[in-house]
Amino acid sequence: MDSSGQAEASPASPTQPAGALRVHPLADRPGWQAAGEINLLTRSAWEETLHHLALSDEEACHLELSAITFVDVAGVSALAVTAQGLAEGRRIVLEEPPATLRRVLHMFWPDLPTVEVMAR
Repeated sequence: MDSSGQAEASPASPTQPAGALRVHPLADRPGWQAAGEINLLTRSAWEETLHHLALSDEEACHLELSAITFVDVAGVSALAVTAQGLAEGRRIVLEEPPATLRRVLHMFWPDLPTVEVMAR
């Protein structure tokens, strides 16, 4: 995460390489917008974003994920572990997550009260 609040798993370029993850703060609510892939190559940027989200004092932090094209199980696991560590009364709101992320959450963490999914 740089001083502008952006995390990039790969150097910026006019055409992002396959597997890139771009993360930007949301302008109108607390949270982040992520685009690209969450995988082994981008895991550190994803986990850094989740770490910043966990440090927030906001009751609800949003993750806008409509532009995520791939997420591996380890990426979903990092999200679930972050959610499990939130203080009582806090939650993560997933906005338009990919279907695979929703399925993995439902399969391995079906009753995670700190994650709210706003489906497509």
